[in-house]
Amino acid sequence: MSQWVAGLVVLLVVPVLFALMWWGWRGRARRQGDVAAPALVPPAERGAALLEPVDGTYVSSVRAGDWLDRVVVHGLGVRSGATLQAWPAGLWFERDGAPDVFVPAADVRAVRVETGIAGKYTVGDGLLVVRWSCGGTELDTGFRPRRWADAAVLAATLQPLVPGGQP
Repeated sequence: MSQWVAGLVVLLVVPVLFALMWWGWRGRARRQGDVAAPALVPPAERGAALLEPVDGTYVSSVRAGDWLDRVVVHGLGVRSGATLQAWPAGLWFERDGAPDVFVPAADVRAVRVETGIAGKYTVGDGLLVVRWSCGGTELDTGFRPRRWADAAVLAATLQPLVPGGQP
């Protein structure tokens, strides 16, 4: 097969593959229409900061208990650089290039460290996972701090937001 034919095949196949991926992402978003939009900004009354802002990566959000069911609606499945801030009012993921996400403290169900979530797996327990209710849908949101050892410290610091303080 000549190089021209091989080049032409690549030029035809690659756009088709991208179109199929886009189509699948749109279908997933349509199936996840029951997930409510999260708040994009924290309230004016936040209380004293529970921790200094922590830089890291917002990995993704998945339906609670299903680590591979990435939630793509409202930008919740978009991996991005982020800064995590926490107050008694809740958690705020200030994201680069994606919508920010505010998780009210009343919606936090659990905070723990894990080895992975859809889109990111780490060596050891380096991923902070927050389980929360988004309009009645339970979600797990993964955040990877720049230093993986900080995940356990973050989880311990954020435990007061969990009802009963239990992970």
